[in-house]
Amino acid sequence: MNSTIKSILALGVIAAATVLTTTAEAEIHSRSKNVVVMAPTDLPEQAQEPGNSLFLHSDNAGRTYLYVEQQQGARLSVFDVTDPAQIKLVVSTRLAAEGAFDFIRPLGYNAELVYYRDSQREAVLDLRKASRPVLRVISTVTDLAPAETLGESDLLATSQPYKYVPAVGRSYQVIDIADSAPTQLATVEDVRHRVTNTETGTTFLLGPNGLTVVRRLSVENDYKEQQRQTEGN
Repeated sequence: MNSTIKSILALGVIAAATVLTTTAEAEIHSRSKNVVVMAPTDLPEQAQEPGNSLFLHSDNAGRTYLYVEQQQGARLSVFDVTDPAQIKLVVSTRLAAEGAFDFIRPLGYNAELVYYRDSQREAVLDLRKASRPVLRVISTVTDLAPAETLGESDLLATSQPYKYVPAVGRSYQVIDIADSAPTQLATVEDVRHRVTNTETGTTFLLGPNGLTVVRRLSVENDYKEQQRQTEGN
């Protein structure tokens, strides 16, 4: 998944490592009070489930949702992450047993392309009701990921099957460099997928222990101020 990890900390960085033994602790604040790390146990219970894929989507009403595939494709959980300080579970839906899948790319403004890893089947996640998405399997073996868009409702694709490439698990350290001596705030192990909401500066890390959230309070506050000014005009 695409993300802007390089900008995750205003006064800190995230550094990748291949062998780490500690795990992220419950909500941790940096010395600058700008960065907050929220462990899975700080989030709704469903966020403590491991997952295989995730992505963000904003609707026309100003809400931002995080969609997480869980239980090897048997469950889809949707979280409202509009306010990173108040992440809420919106819905957790049982799915037909098609197997683990990945979110690949948006299809227009209100849909997301899905690929099943083992069967190489494809599906579309209908986001016209963003808080109540519907997953629809489609009858094609064409790789739609590189397809060209033809307006908002059509694609031009080549007849090339999708090939799943397993994600490499990495551990991430959140490091506070506000003082001369860098301090490790937390470590999140075996992260397979990550995504960043650039508006609020929030990064979501998905691993075997569930979802970990890294927040940048200065970016959140700037975004809230922009929203207030927009509403006041």
